[in-house]
Amino acid sequence: MSVETRVKRVTALQIAERKGGTPIVALTAYTAPLAALVDAHADLILVGDSLGMVIHGLPSTIGVTVEMMILHGQAVVRGSGRAMVVVDMPFGSYEESPEQAFRNAARVMGETGCGAVKLEGGSRMAPTIRFLTERGIPVMGHVGLTPQTTHTMGGFKTQGRDAESWPRHVQDAVDVAGAGAFAIVVEGVVEPLADRITETVAVPTIGIGASARCDGQILVLDDMLGLTGRVPRFVRRFADLGAQADRAIADYAAAVRERRFPGEDNVYR
Repeated sequence: MSVETRVKRVTALQIAERKGGTPIVALTAYTAPLAALVDAHADLILVGDSLGMVIHGLPSTIGVTVEMMILHGQAVVRGSGRAMVVVDMPFGSYEESPEQAFRNAARVMGETGCGAVKLEGGSRMAPTIRFLTERGIPVMGHVGLTPQTTHTMGGFKTQGRDAESWPRHVQDAVDVAGAGAFAIVVEGVVEPLADRITETVAVPTIGIGASARCDGQILVLDDMLGLTGRVPRFVRRFADLGAQADRAIADYAAAVRERRFPGEDNVYR
């Protein structure tokens, strides 16, 4: 009787050990079919709260709920089998207290089966990250441009353009790493600042709008596939599936109106 060999998922410890090694490949995914595609190539899949805008048409990530993250997290875990799955903690689910963060993070992990959660914020979130990691919840940090706080940051502005702010951003990353985060997303900062952060912290940095010298990179899948509209400068379109889909839908509509679809091969006799 043969025994099926189960593929082991990438773990937080394995990601942490990639510091200074082969770059970590990370992408977002929000559905099972796309998670399956990403799983074949990525080390880490982030179920980002960007799903609020990409999937649900919200104007920002602020309206995303824990229930939404769990629903999409479950789909991504079901659709993948090898890559580590990290689920974003949405706005309002962890800022109040470490205890609130633990209750919601434990629920997210328990109901999705994901391998870790991600929290935004630097030094101010270090006590919460420590509280979670000491209780068995792996945490990925997120510093630099933090989308959940853009209302207080004055919008989606590149961070670190003034050298005077560099020590604060570096300290944010140092404190997050020191609190136990196994990796840190560094978003929307000038390249030399991203390099400084990467050189300073002992855990991997995963850049988005940062530097090629970060320990890994992440993009929103829909952005890099050309399924969204205008994108930031740091996004490279690796495909233009949006235009291909538009042509396919137009061809379908014309075929229906002209009664060319369904054809002989598409009906039952």
